[in-house]
Amino acid sequence: MEVDPMGLVPLPSTSSSDDQAMLVDPSPSQLDTTALVPFVRVSTDKLTVSYTGSGTGEYDVGAVRADRPVPGGRMAYYFEMLVKNSGEKGCVAIGFGHENYNLRRQPGWDIDSCGYHGDDGRLFTAEGGYGKPFGPTFSTGDTVGAGINYASKEFFFTKNGKLVGNVRLDIKGPLYPLVALHSPNEEIYVNFGQQPLLFSFEAFMLEERLKQQALIQKSSLPPNACHRIIRSYLLHYGYQDTVDAFEKESEICCQPTTVEDEQDGYALNHRKILREKGEIGLVFDKLREWYPQVVENETSAVCFLLHSQKFIGYVRAGELMEAVDYARIELAKFLKINFFADLLEDIFGLLAYSDPTTSCTWYQLGMCHPEFVADAVNVMVLSTNPNLKNPKNCAASRLEKLLRQVTVCSSENGDRAVFDLHPELWNGSKI
Repeated sequence: MEVDPMGLVPLPSTSSSDDQAMLVDPSPSQLDTTALVPFVRVSTDKLTVSYTGSGTGEYDVGAVRADRPVPGGRMAYYFEMLVKNSGEKGCVAIGFGHENYNLRRQPGWDIDSCGYHGDDGRLFTAEGGYGKPFGPTFSTGDTVGAGINYASKEFFFTKNGKLVGNVRLDIKGPLYPLVALHSPNEEIYVNFGQQPLLFSFEAFMLEERLKQQALIQKSSLPPNACHRIIRSYLLHYGYQDTVDAFEKESEICCQPTTVEDEQDGYALNHRKILREKGEIGLVFDKLREWYPQVVENETSAVCFLLHSQKFIGYVRAGELMEAVDYARIELAKFLKINFFADLLEDIFGLLAYSDPTTSCTWYQLGMCHPEFVADAVNVMVLSTNPNLKNPKNCAASRLEKLLRQVTVCSSENGDRAVFDLHPELWNGSKI
């Protein structure tokens, strides 16, 4: 468990595999048989659909949706439909629609849907009328596919393994794969990936990745953008000497000073001294002298972190009696607070080990690492800036906020491989 530097909430730790699991939603695997209309029959495989109506009325359509919506966290999604029998009129269609789409309507006839229709080859996009000319018709023996390209924000359709075309639409999600039939004897089989796809979807994905990477490479940045954001990171964490050396080498100091620069540089000399102080007692003395409001509450999160680091320092050095005495004086008061009580149990458990690093809870005590504690103190000092509109905004540097935003945008709008920060930052090593 991690502790928010602002002392507000605990943050759960996750592994890279956990991240992948959260970012990639499960894909549709079969048809939803819980909401069927009277004009269709779905076989026991939940993939084969037959039309059982007369097909005479406009609302005699039999549409069926997938069991799950189109998954996010990837660059594109695609599925196929084999027309086993095009029936009397060949009114089969494939496309996408929202969860509450009227299943007695062809995809594309109503809002938030689109569909490629076999009888006329037209694309319907909920704009009324008779659709738009799009591609060839399809009938018995043909395999057609429908997909969403998140990177380009386009829907695309295929026939017999070849791309027919694409269209850019603003359709509200989440969307479900849809297939529909509308004349006697029609029968189709849906392939959600349980069988090899006729369209080379992997090759399509590779080509799209290369396109997106090329666009990223061509994107221009303002002059000194990287220098300024690195400088803001160094200022935020109080690395004054590094800032001075960085400015000297990059000549970034010649750039105009912004409000954000002033906020990042607030109390820089004090924060530098506090970061360099190795003795916890001296840190407390300086905080009481310069920023008494930070340690005014003796049971705050930052006080807990400082005292815990001091205690663990005693344990590391083998000074167990000193550790016990210090715990009785400084840490006992935190036992009355539920949030800290569990953490203290793990910390006190270190006394049972001759080598604390062999403790089963040692991995949880990274929050008491000197650098982490120094960062927490640094943030608390930044939060005392009277010019800040919202003190919580100083909990992370602009660089960290940028990386988080890019990571979220990448996972929400497409396959992480399009712009995956982790290999770039860690050179492919496991996080």
